Amino acid sequence: MSVFTILQRNIKWRFYNAFTIVTTILQPILWLILYSAVAGQTMRNTGIENYTAFILPGLVILVSFSTCSSSGIMNYMMKSEGSFYRVLIAPVRRSSIVLGQLLEAVLCTFLEVGIMSIVSLLFSVKVATGLTGILFILLLVFLTAFFMAGLSYTISLILPNEVVYETVMNAIVLPIFFLSTALFPVNEIKGIFAIAIKLNPFTHIIDALRSLILYGNIEPARIFYILLLFAIMCGISFLWALHRLKRETSL
Repeated sequence: MSVFTILQRNIKWRFYNAFTIVTTILQPILWLILYSAVAGQTMRNTGIENYTAFILPGLVILVSFSTCSSSGIMNYMMKSEGSFYRVLIAPVRRSSIVLGQLLEAVLCTFLEVGIMSIVSLLFSVKVATGLTGILFILLLVFLTAFFMAGLSYTISLILPNEVVYETVMNAIVLPIFFLSTALFPVNEIKGIFAIAIKLNPFTHIIDALRSLILYGNIEPARIFYILLLFAIMCGISFLWALHRLKRETSL
């Protein structure tokens, strides 16, 4: 049983449980539409002409968080059905199991980001850096989703049930999202919150996406730094997930 087989199996599960797609894309879409309508005119006073384009990078990250968090719920549902344990006893490498599930979360993230990008076209959002910018965006989204998928997968193997899991994931995701530049410019913020925002790695990836989409700037050195940082984070999350799955097997 290869990575592709695990991936195909998880994709079938996702579309069979299509509510996991609807629920994870609904909130970011509503935020995209409502924030654009309500806050767009106010934010023009700060020099932001297209507020939809400004918040789109943050909502792309939020979609990634939501989709990858739902992949952790997949583990609990599969455990209750017994299919999780059937895969564990199958002659398949543990790394293939982990990689197959993480890649499914990444593909679902791309699907939902694509839907949100189509909606954003109605608000005159376009990628200012063209095809090159789109390629960088895809790579940044891939790394974000892969890291979050690995983290979610690991946490789902640690916590006893989905109620505790959802509570913990919200406690992780919400501070990361709001202590970033996702919704508002933070140039005037001082003190501890400014430090927290600057230390948040997702602040840097949101700013990079915003530069590519809204401002038309490609800064190779900065993008390389972010890619390297998230590549390391992805490697750590994958190895941690693999370690937890091996412990699950040994119980």
